[in-house]
Amino acid sequence: MSDGAPSAGIPTLEDLAERVELDGARVLVRTDFNVPLENGEITDDFRIRAALPTIEWLTERGAHVVCASHLGRPKGRCVDEYSVEPVRRRLAELAPGADLLENLRFDAGEEGNDASFVERLIDGMDAYVNDAFGASHRAHASIVGPPAHLPSAMGRLLEREVEVLLGLRRRPRRPFVAVLGGAKVSDKLGVIEALADAVDALVVGGGMCFTFLAARGHSVGDSICERDQIDECRRLLEGLTAIHLPTDLVGLDAHGERATFGADVPNGAKGLDVGPGTAAAFADVVLDAGTVFWNGPMGKFEDERFAAGTRTVAQAVADTKAFTVVGGGDSAAALAQFGLDDDVDHVSTGGGASLELLEHGDLPGLAALRKGTS
Repeated sequence: MSDGAPSAGIPTLEDLAERVELDGARVLVRTDFNVPLENGEITDDFRIRAALPTIEWLTERGAHVVCASHLGRPKGRCVDEYSVEPVRRRLAELAPGADLLENLRFDAGEEGNDASFVERLIDGMDAYVNDAFGASHRAHASIVGPPAHLPSAMGRLLEREVEVLLGLRRRPRRPFVAVLGGAKVSDKLGVIEALADAVDALVVGGGMCFTFLAARGHSVGDSICERDQIDECRRLLEGLTAIHLPTDLVGLDAHGERATFGADVPNGAKGLDVGPGTAAAFADVVLDAGTVFWNGPMGKFEDERFAAGTRTVAQAVADTKAFTVVGGGDSAAALAQFGLDDDVDHVSTGGGASLELLEHGDLPGLAALRKGTS
């Protein structure tokens, strides 16, 4: 990446190898193994497989890798359902020889960034590698603590995420289209502001579209709508020349039956997906793009009655000749559900982290690595 980029000054694995004799070294690798579980079994091991290039690079050079990850939200307590044992078993299959500590969040010191917890984590370690992009927007102990005490570097996954996402901010292939969905517009106002000057078109679907529609004077019925954000959406609409909002919607009518509406949702009804005309129009914008960033589904895609809009957009993201980046979270889950996750250029391992990096150009985890080298 070019000098002056936020990633400049962050050591890579090669830099770490110049500072530390890796053969025989114990390396603490902060991974993001926050995988979905069902009845104690992993339903998607994507995040484990994503860390393998870093783990294998280190072990091939003789390092003993000790992975550390959070899993779920145990809130500082030991909770059996959040034990990393299923992850440990899968890791043993994929990366024999790598160890995995118990769930970091079993100790309140992790989320509290407690200095004594950091000391326990790094005890006996010779180096630290952050490969947990999905957690690097949190100033937690295992993310920001070790670089102040150990020779540190970013792993292959983190390096790739930074390269791709910051590349969207600086050098996208035109036209650059951002497709944003999900429930809350308040979660994405910052990234909309950050992308406003960079994108050539902004496509808005999902629950957040109703706040924008209300800002344009449309009725939204009982749909998700953040009334306290309507003025902000109105301001954004005035400043954005190429924003695409739904012109038809699918949802439930006042009797709870599936129905199709125009841009106005009747009283008592609820919009839960973009309509077929809107989905087709959104797909056309994506297909004509040079770069596409997608974060957030177009509707309640987990319910097959309201999955068509997200499926249409996902298929367009898979089919377009543009460079495609999917910002993790529900968008990645939708791609997997539709069997399209191998048809995009980059699927981020962190939904919240990808948005924060696009918005601010930096993350606490990156800043800690940078500061740790000074």
